[in-house]
Amino acid sequence: MMKYRIEHVNLSAYHVDELAVAKIPKQIAQKYSVIAIASDGSLLTVAVHDPMNLYAIEDIRLVTNMELRLVQADKEDIDHAVELYYSEIDLKLAVDHAVWNAAPPDNVFLPPDMGNADEQAPIVRLLNNLLIRAYNTNVSDIHLEPFETGTVVRMRRDGMLLPYMTLSPVIHKGLVARTKILAQMDIAEKRRPQDGHFKITLNNYDVNVRVSFVPTVYGEKGVLRFLSSNVMIDHNDTFGMDEKNYKKMLRLLKYPNGIIYVTGPTGSGKTTTLYSILQYLAARPVNISTIEDPIEKNIPKLNQMQINEKAGITFSSSLRALLRQDPDIIMVGETRDRETAEVSARAALTGHLVFSTLHTNNAVASVIRLEDMGLPSYMLSAALTGVVAQRLVRKICPNCKTAYKDPESGKVSYRGNGCSFCDNTGYKGRTAVFEILEIDEGFRSLITSRKSLVELKSYARNVLHMETLEDEARKLVEAGIISTEELERVNYSMQGGV
Repeated sequence: MMKYRIEHVNLSAYHVDELAVAKIPKQIAQKYSVIAIASDGSLLTVAVHDPMNLYAIEDIRLVTNMELRLVQADKEDIDHAVELYYSEIDLKLAVDHAVWNAAPPDNVFLPPDMGNADEQAPIVRLLNNLLIRAYNTNVSDIHLEPFETGTVVRMRRDGMLLPYMTLSPVIHKGLVARTKILAQMDIAEKRRPQDGHFKITLNNYDVNVRVSFVPTVYGEKGVLRFLSSNVMIDHNDTFGMDEKNYKKMLRLLKYPNGIIYVTGPTGSGKTTTLYSILQYLAARPVNISTIEDPIEKNIPKLNQMQINEKAGITFSSSLRALLRQDPDIIMVGETRDRETAEVSARAALTGHLVFSTLHTNNAVASVIRLEDMGLPSYMLSAALTGVVAQRLVRKICPNCKTAYKDPESGKVSYRGNGCSFCDNTGYKGRTAVFEILEIDEGFRSLITSRKSLVELKSYARNVLHMETLEDEARKLVEAGIISTEELERVNYSMQGGV
């Protein structure tokens, strides 16, 4: 009997047929935690977590009018697959509906009220489903790119910008207008760049999105960036770090005052690292205040302040105000200029623990960057406690990982060949690599003497025994977690000084 010999499948590695999924209504799939994964003529393969739930099986048989072949899967995997594949189906239906009901491009107005899903305008449903689909697939950015023949939608996942779909040009202005309304932008202004931000709840998800529009030849090009996501972080309980780096970080966090910089390019996970650290510190009996642009995540026990340069609320002016708020720990979202750097240093020298971010290629280069900003060397050497540099590297897809021997070195390495699980990219998910510089008295004297970058790096490697980003990435290559191509990418990103 099938109930005794039922096959167990791993849905995360299974090529699910979307046409089969659609044969079971979404409500039934959610009610019973089931999903159709394949169909062959009148035979429908259905993944269930409880093959003995006869009511569910009978309901599916009645609604599909097909013969059923049951396979078993974990409930968590089924529920995730239901969210993933039905959001794709809903999005395609929303696209078709939006095209069918598109208003004339120059006569677009959409009410800001979300309302009931069944009563929403087609463009509203389209944007909602686009956001849900992106969130469910761990996308960080949605690009809306208008061209002569249509609007290309691309999504950035695991650091790669991948094509997703092309929309009819007749709905582009409506999609832009709806997004602008949510982000409280001027929908009539189409000739200059605009930035905005909105929060919305979709399918019980709290979605926080930063929006940017710029004018192009064929209309306004938009980028929607998720400021909070459902991406799982490796080593989440240790700030995303391995044990060795985590111990280094804990030593830095024992200092009652000083500055700790987190550095790296845009999209390297700096904010995620800082939030993890601040959540850890919030367990102490301390007053923690942040200055951010924008606030990407609301964290309990933190006093978070949003800058507004139009209103004169800058990083430096906000920092001065916070110093009158009896803070113990301050996080400055980004050090952009000399004034912010100097106020942060003075705060550190007067008994505060300060965190901030910089855009530099590596930890040691942060010293040169701050000196170039005009921060006096004596002040920097006295205030600086540590620097954390980081990168996000793509992990090889576990479903299509293959070993191969390098013809030159003879070493065995791994790479992903590409499969449906990873959208044929060969990569699935990302992990962080870190480089932590702990400042000692010898390094302080080098800063005061304004030594060169080469001399600072030499001291960090040979005296402080700092492991670089390359060292960390190489370990992951040897462990078969990342490819040699990712190692080369990390090395390339570290080239140059600051």
